[in-house]
Amino acid sequence: MDKIKERFTLLGQKIEAAEARAEAAEAENKKLNQSLLERDQELSSLQHKLTLAEEELEAAEGKVKEFKGAAEEGDNHRTTGENLARKVQLLEEELDKAEKDLKETTEKLRQVDVKAEHFERAVQRAEQERDEWEKKYGDAVEKYQQSKRELDEVVAQMESL
Repeated sequence: MDKIKERFTLLGQKIEAAEARAEAAEAENKKLNQSLLERDQELSSLQHKLTLAEEELEAAEGKVKEFKGAAEEGDNHRTTGENLARKVQLLEEELDKAEKDLKETTEKLRQVDVKAEHFERAVQRAEQERDEWEKKYGDAVEKYQQSKRELDEVVAQMESL
């Protein structure tokens, strides 16, 4: 009888430990999901910034072409040509800056993609671990119920004596 009680207590402790581990795994899973959502939002923001930078780049390239054409026409108008050349230089600097920003944004986007893949793998691992703990928990509950039935049978047999 004492062995059954000890076994029953041991099974109870194992179930409590399994529940605690399952809760910890679920908390970690929630944390990883939140982090993944934040990364997705950051990725969306960076994609939007990339689109805006590409639009600015196209606009700047259009302006550079306009000013270069005007500079060729302005050979007769030296002052106008010099002013336009300065504007072209400023636009080219803006273009260089926009290209630099585009490269940086592209690199950040690539890094975010890598991080997102990493977090997705981590979430998958956490979900697999959770599934394993849930299965172990189910097995433990089944063993507990079986032990309880056996204990009830033993108690019934002892009472019938």
